Amino acid sequence: MEFTDRILRCGDCGQDFVFTAGEQLFFFDKQFKNDPKRCKPCKAKRATLHGRTMHDGKPLPLTRTETRTTCSSCGIETTVPFRPTQGRPVLCRSCFQQKPSVTLTASDAVAEMAAATSLEQMSSDLGMAETVADISSETSN
Repeated sequence: MEFTDRILRCGDCGQDFVFTAGEQLFFFDKQFKNDPKRCKPCKAKRATLHGRTMHDGKPLPLTRTETRTTCSSCGIETTVPFRPTQGRPVLCRSCFQQKPSVTLTASDAVAEMAAATSLEQMSSDLGMAETVADISSETSN
């Protein structure tokens, strides 16, 4: 696919800017669907306002979205640093910290995979018969 420079209009300042062929190739490679809406100076100004650069050697404060909601576990009113998705449980800090974390070791992961498919099939698919046999003997001990 061949790209050529295009002239776009900035959504903030209204000035025309060049959307270069190289930038278009980058957007294509990253599978971005939309063209840029801002020129480089407006994009830099916006980044500065959102705390991504430093001013006088000190970082600008980051703004954080706080949403008031009710904990799905204990029912108390709490604030969370994100906008909750409908249908997903939202936990307060204490309920979230009490929730057990799930960490799998390599042997646990192999044991779960073996339960879903036969060990022989998995070893032939991966081409690692000895390694899978060694790990499965560790999980059976």
